[in-house]
Amino acid sequence: MASTADSDFNILHLVVGIIFIWISYRLFVFFRFFRPKSEHSLRSVAVLVLGDIGRSPRMMYHAESFAEHGFMTYVIGYGGSKPIPALEREPKVQLRYLPEPPAIFKSLPFVLLAPLKIIHQVTSILRELLVNIDEPPEYILAQNPPSIPTLALVWLVGRIRGCKVIIDWHNLGYSILELKLPKTHLYVKIAKWFEATFGRTAYAHLFVTEAMRDFLVKEWDLVGEKVVLHDRPPKHFHRCSAQEIHDLFSRLKGPLSSLKDFLPESEAPFSTPMTDRKSSQTPTPTPTTFNANPISTTAQTYERVQPPRLRPDRPALVVSSTSWTPDEDFGVLLQALKQYEKRAGELAEANSEKRLPKMLMVVTGKGPQRDEYMKEINRLQADWRWVRCLSLWLEAKDYPTFLGSADVGVCLHSSSSALDLPMKVVDMFGCGLPVCALNFKCLPELVKDGKNGLIFNNSDELARQLESLLVSFPSSQRLDALRSSLLSATHTSQKSSAAQTQESEWCSWDENWSRSLKPLISTGVQI
Repeated sequence: MASTADSDFNILHLVVGIIFIWISYRLFVFFRFFRPKSEHSLRSVAVLVLGDIGRSPRMMYHAESFAEHGFMTYVIGYGGSKPIPALEREPKVQLRYLPEPPAIFKSLPFVLLAPLKIIHQVTSILRELLVNIDEPPEYILAQNPPSIPTLALVWLVGRIRGCKVIIDWHNLGYSILELKLPKTHLYVKIAKWFEATFGRTAYAHLFVTEAMRDFLVKEWDLVGEKVVLHDRPPKHFHRCSAQEIHDLFSRLKGPLSSLKDFLPESEAPFSTPMTDRKSSQTPTPTPTTFNANPISTTAQTYERVQPPRLRPDRPALVVSSTSWTPDEDFGVLLQALKQYEKRAGELAEANSEKRLPKMLMVVTGKGPQRDEYMKEINRLQADWRWVRCLSLWLEAKDYPTFLGSADVGVCLHSSSSALDLPMKVVDMFGCGLPVCALNFKCLPELVKDGKNGLIFNNSDELARQLESLLVSFPSSQRLDALRSSLLSATHTSQKSSAAQTQESEWCSWDENWSRSLKPLISTGVQI
């Protein structure tokens, strides 16, 4: 159940937002007279992200695709994390960061702070969409959720400036509120009404799953073009070479320094816990002198240094990307790690031929529950020998390399609506990384159990799957089979004449975007 302060803020956000939007509509209606709807900046788009731009990968990929197709692209949202490099170097992209509330607001009591923060947010967004972007953009692309006040704001600006609104339905905002409040709660009902009212009409609706499209079309009778745009990884996501892994872990030696007693011994720049580039041959000592000063030939020289190779004694690298929120139960993974630690110890004591390797479990991301879970993990792993769990934040440029270096991915996403799919799995698949994913209604649209990954329902099943994939690591037949199947599907050509199944349609984000969304935005403005 949400706290009283959280609940009060939600309802204030809704009420103040609606009132302010209505007042804004009356104040800004004069824009109709000063700028006719036909006077647009053709081939331009405003991408609205009501959150950290750098933590909104799908919207960043949208922005990159629009820019690559000749659109002047304004990305509006909050700062914090670095965006993908393509957005910073693309000349047709302008990153427009929304200002944080003034520091003086923090000293105000909640009853004043909450409405002022909402008004500040709404004013900042409207200023960007109505004033700072001088020429009305041809399109406004809005991410949903959050629904409040995003959907109402783009609805308002679309009518004032004549822009075509595209809503990208990632999930349902009211279903996220249902994680904290009962479905019958007044706030949930109001949030659902708000989302249905302002989200029903748009130039186009994009959906991450077919199930979400079918549900919203049936429930809300959506008006506008309807396109399923499955998440796909960008083209630079790939399985990493030993050289790329070596370079990455050379940069990560700081965050890994606390694990020296757990990881294999390494010596930069010749080795990392995952790779080794020293020559396997012992140099033959040949005394040499120059100016009467002896030069040792037993030391490593450039000619004797070999290309990096994966170390046979490396730990299995398992990664889980999470936002540390209630819709991802990290407790499931924690219980599975406990069982893996116990099982690995049992096999080692029995001198079994089928042994389990050490496991380095890395959890990437930021979120409200991180500190709570990491405190519990650190308490447990003080006595663990076979498992270490590390929380790590990776910048956008390092994240795909890390996924491409890992051996197994774990997804704990359960979906508040059961209608969306986890983009983290898409990213992992793009990097040739097999995934163990928590089961929910729509998951089979993405994860094919036993083909490109495994589906589990509880911690016991996850523990058994990790054991089956990592036994006899690094020579794991089951893991190799999943990876080979996944890489084969990832490299399937879009030009293939195979039946149009989910498997044969697997491609990069760029190919999928051009095939699905480009036809909607290629004809220009029609008034």
